[in-house]
Amino acid sequence: MNWCDSMPSFGERLNYLRKTKNLKAEDLAEIVGVKRRIIFMYEKNEAKPSFDVLIALADYFNVSLDYLVGRSNKAE
Repeated sequence: MNWCDSMPSFGERLNYLRKTKNLKAEDLAEIVGVKRRIIFMYEKNEAKPSFDVLIALADYFNVSLDYLVGRSNKAE
């Protein structure tokens, strides 16, 4: 198994974080300044966020960028 296979994808991590906060996709979309369908596309790994959106997501969820994009299992 490749080391990347054991880490969740960005989309999986985003979906998990959103659900832990009991947020609807439209609420998170408003918080970070994108459309609701874009959040779903992120969660399905069909689109990648801009750097600004990544930072907004990491700040909102209070996690590191590495954690958010699945490069680390350490949230901070």
